This record gives sequence, structure tokens and C-alpha cells, in this order.
Amino acid sequence: MLKKYMDWYRSIDEESLLVLKHSERASQVRGRVRRYVAMKLVKLTPIERQQLHDFLLKYRGAGFYIAAFKLMLLFSAIGVALHLLLPTRFELLKALVFSNGLGFALAWGLVGVWFNYRSSVRNKLKKLLLIVSTCAAGVAGGVLLAGFSDTGSMDMAFERLLRVGGTALLVAGLFYMVPLMIVTTWRNRQYEALTVQLQQDAERDRLARELSESQLRLLRAQIEPHFLFNTLGAVQQLAEQGAQGAGRAAALTADLIAFLRASLAEMRSEQVPLRSEFDMVAAYLRVMQARMGSRLRYVLDLPAEFANATIPSMILLTLAENAIKHGIEPSLRGGEIRLSALRVDGMLRLRVQDTGMGLPESGTGSAPSGGLGLENVRGRLLLSDPSASLSLRDGEEGGVIAEILLPIKIETSLKAPAA
Repeated sequence: MLKKYMDWYRSIDEESLLVLKHSERASQVRGRVRRYVAMKLVKLTPIERQQLHDFLLKYRGAGFYIAAFKLMLLFSAIGVALHLLLPTRFELLKALVFSNGLGFALAWGLVGVWFNYRSSVRNKLKKLLLIVSTCAAGVAGGVLLAGFSDTGSMDMAFERLLRVGGTALLVAGLFYMVPLMIVTTWRNRQYEALTVQLQQDAERDRLARELSESQLRLLRAQIEPHFLFNTLGAVQQLAEQGAQGAGRAAALTADLIAFLRASLAEMRSEQVPLRSEFDMVAAYLRVMQARMGSRLRYVLDLPAEFANATIPSMILLTLAENAIKHGIEPSLRGGEIRLSALRVDGMLRLRVQDTGMGLPESGTGSAPSGGLGLENVRGRLLLSDPSASLSLRDGEEGGVIAEILLPIKIETSLKAPAA
């Protein structure tokens, strides 16, 4: 018998949790009474359903019985105290029955309004009449039964009902209705404050997204002209050399046109495949190699597993450009740039290493803030993912090592770049 009851209670518990989480399942509940309860759960507001779901999840199974046992001990202690204070009015058994009955009724009512407070406000008059009528019926039945059993006369029972009923209803109202009204009012104020907070959070998230998008657009607008102006400046320098530099200027212009045609779409994207970023850097290095000749050498190493990993667009281009501008161009012997990608502790490590001049003495062994380009890279990384970072340090063989660490995000639906 006990096992059947526990199985029945467990099935109701699981059913309630399912309906609270998936309200569309209420119509599939079997049994008229159970479906009625399920439809009542569906009528709760989303906040109430979530709160009730968390409560049932916390007190499911043995947790319910332990809580009920603790309440029974508390109400029984109150009954014993009532018997000790008024031994002639309350026998021990009657005191225990009275305190537990009233206590569990109050607890059930509090649980009802605790998770159904919005309905209590919308139908406050209906709820009040229901509580008053229930209390009145209970008091009337109890007084009549007690009066009839004590006196054996129905007239005496009615007389006792008139004498005791008003006092009993007043006590029931003070100990039952007033706490319910207080809890209902408090919970509704909590609901209104939580609703306002959720609306503010949603608005704050929307504004943060808009700000992030605006910052990304601004950062990209700062990066794109930086590269284009430098490249066009190199073309101008070659063209000013006359016939000697005209051929090289024409070749550099052709490489630049090919680079822009292949990479313009990527430059306008927020996130790009790592393969496309490497291709764009390779095109840029070819353009710069046409100007610098043998003074610039480069090696690109991109494992196939990271080809479709997405990163903020143009961050590697900025680091490569920074390495040439501050490391290789000032060096009389030139230098080499190496780009690589590697998995380190579950993160994607992108490294741009040069063999140029190295960091200034004031920045040796540290990661200097750098100029606009490095600040843009840091800003793009933080907007992309808070755990992403950029660090700079001196290379073991001279030059500078710039490393980017960011979560690995593989996009499987990316289309191959246009030829």
C-alpha cells in the first residue's frame, strides 16, 4: 500500500515538473483531476512556473517527507504547549490534532499563494470569499459536532454555534487569512520588482550588443584605411622613382588589386575563417615583398584542423603589418615573419613572430600597450570573447613574438572563399 502511494506521488511530481517546464504537455495529461491541475499550472506566469519548478525539484522524493516530518514536529510542539497552558480546555490528543490540522492548513495555504500570487491579486474577492466560506463551514461543522456530542441537543449546538462561531471565525481570520494576505502582497511586490529588473537587464543587454556592434564597426573602419594608405604610399614611392620603379610599381599595383578583389568581402565581416585570414595576410605579404624584395621573407603554417576556425577579421593582418612597420623595415638586414596556429590547453594560439628589431628597452619582457593597431586588436578580441587575449614578448632569436589566445570555434557551414 505504501509503495503504491509513493509511486503515485512520484508520478504526480514528475508530471508537474514536466508541465511546468513544457506547458504544451498539459493537454496530454491523463485523468480529469490531473488534467485540471495541469491546466491550473499552465495558467501561472512564467516566473511563477519557474519558481514552483525549482521548489518541487528541491523537495522532490525524500525531501518532501523530511520537510513534512519537521513541520509535524513543530506543530506537535505547539499542541503540547497549548495543552500545558490550557489543560482543562485542550486535552493532549485534541491539542495535537488541532495544532497539526491548523498548521498544515496554514502551510498549504501559504504554499498556494507563494506560487500563485498573481492570480490571488487578480481574483482577490473570489479568493477571500472562498477562504471565508471554507473557514465558516469548518467552524460551523466543528462547533455543531462538538455541541451535539457534549449536550445531545441540537438546540444547544446551535446556541453554541452562535456564541462561539464569531470568535472562532475571528481567530481563523487572524491566524489564517491575515498571513495569506501579507504573503500575497509581499510576493506581488517581489514579482513587480523582478519584472522591472528583467526588463532593465534585457534593455541593458540590447544596448550592450548595439554598443559592441558599433565599436566593431568603428575598429574595422580604423584598421582598413591604415593598411590601404600604407600600401598606396608604397606604390607612390615606387612611381616617384621614374622608369626604374615604374615596373615594380605596376607589379605592386597588380598585386594590390588582386589582394583587394580576394579579401574585400572578408574585411567587411565581423568573424572570418582562419583560412581566409591567412590567405589575406599572405596576399598582403606578397604586396610588401614586392616593395622590400629579399629583405622580407615569410612562412605561414596553418594546420588543416583550424582552417574553418572563426576569428575576428583582420587581427592577424594588423599584427603582420605591425611586425613589418616596427620590426623588419627599421632593420638593415630585414627579417622573416612566421605565422602559425596551434592548440594550447584547449585554446587556439595564433602566433605572429618576426626577426626584426625587437621590443623597445622599456617594454622588454612585457606586453606593451602598443599603438592604435594593437589597441584595436585587443578591443576586437575582448568584444569577441572576454577570455581572449593578446600578449607581446621578445623572441628567443631576436624580434618580437605576438600571441593571441582565444576559444576554438569551428564553423562547419562556411562556404569556400571565391577564387
